[in-house]
Amino acid sequence: MKNWFKDWVSPSYLRRHGVLGMNYRNTGFIARYNDRSRFPLVDNKLLTKQVVERSQIAAPKLIDVVESQHDIEEITETLKDLQQFVIKPAHGSGGKGILVITAREGDEFVKASGAHITLDELKRHLSNTLSGLHSLGGRPDHAFVETLVQVGDLFADYSHEGVPDIRIIVFQGYPVMGMLRLATRASDGKANLHQGAVGVGLDLATGRAISAVQHDEPLTHHPDTGSELARIRIGNWKQLLTLAARCFEVTKLGYLGCDIVIDRDRGPLILELNARPGLSVQIANGAGLIPRLHAIEALGDVPVDVADRVEYSMTHFGSRSAAAQETLWEEETIQ
Repeated sequence: MKNWFKDWVSPSYLRRHGVLGMNYRNTGFIARYNDRSRFPLVDNKLLTKQVVERSQIAAPKLIDVVESQHDIEEITETLKDLQQFVIKPAHGSGGKGILVITAREGDEFVKASGAHITLDELKRHLSNTLSGLHSLGGRPDHAFVETLVQVGDLFADYSHEGVPDIRIIVFQGYPVMGMLRLATRASDGKANLHQGAVGVGLDLATGRAISAVQHDEPLTHHPDTGSELARIRIGNWKQLLTLAARCFEVTKLGYLGCDIVIDRDRGPLILELNARPGLSVQIANGAGLIPRLHAIEALGDVPVDVADRVEYSMTHFGSRSAAAQETLWEEETIQ
């Protein structure tokens, strides 16, 4: 993989290569293209789930909603026959408050890390969530239970315990940049780059890995599994881009981050949407967002056809033609 990072210390270098900074992102794209009235739609993960499901966009299935202490006392009935599930705060951020249960052993639940918790501990976690322990600003919250994504076998070599996800930045309905986020021991099994997950930049033409980072430093192999990251290529890549592009019509947000997971049985699923997506996708890709965003602005009106937008992005924002990519690496396609 190419090392794009050694020169990323000079402001002039960043400007020259079109790297989008926080201030310009906030004023030039989020404030300009995202109507604030639409923010609650993506800031509330439960509302997001309900909206995408109504739009017939695939997502993990909702099992139950916990809005009060009374609901917590009744959770035993909901969970009694479930071997696997995920509990999330509706207003959480950065992976805080997410509880992933992968199995049951007797009266205890087994977390993704392998640790065991009791039903009382699970109820305490829900009570803390309702009190706002994991929410933005510490405001009172509610929680929901959804199905656990079933990761395919091919991901086993590229992620430590947790579920890998794919972040795609969508601007005015066009996918403009994407990365695969891989959990590590350092990130405690969560696909969160700030906690130590690996970010793998993905070529928009093919879904093939083009570079990778952990803690903003380049690397070529997964730190826990030792697997070579350059071999990654996401299968059904165009389907993923189309799924992300459709979220523009659903949310009416011009600048959007779409988090997608690939379920072994159901295929690509929308996990979360973000009206203020972070900027580390540029580091993972070794490329700046500004030229791509300006190219979309220059197009004017957004075409109605999602397929046209996806085709444009694959053609104009891929690092090479699809045919040339095939000869570069001996890839391992992840379905």
